[in-house]
Amino acid sequence: MSENLAFFDGDEIRNFYLQISANVRKLRESKGMSQLDMALSMDIKSVAFYSNCESCRYDKHFNLEHIYKISKILGIEVGEIFKFEVK
Repeated sequence: MSENLAFFDGDEIRNFYLQISANVRKLRESKGMSQLDMALSMDIKSVAFYSNCESCRYDKHFNLEHIYKISKILGIEVGEIFKFEVK
């Protein structure tokens, strides 16, 4: 590994979060769950916070605990959330 990974492009990181959020939204909708259902199931007190994470609004995004809970609630493997479409 000769690549210097100390510096990442901010757009690259933002796109990573956006793809995760899009995957969560698609998986949630495929299970027929609302954002309110997810927030309550994850013990998140504010559906607005969940919504902001799902849309990356105000630079909010899901953390690892959120990802774990989402996978358990939706009955999927964690890796499903990280499957990205090649562009």
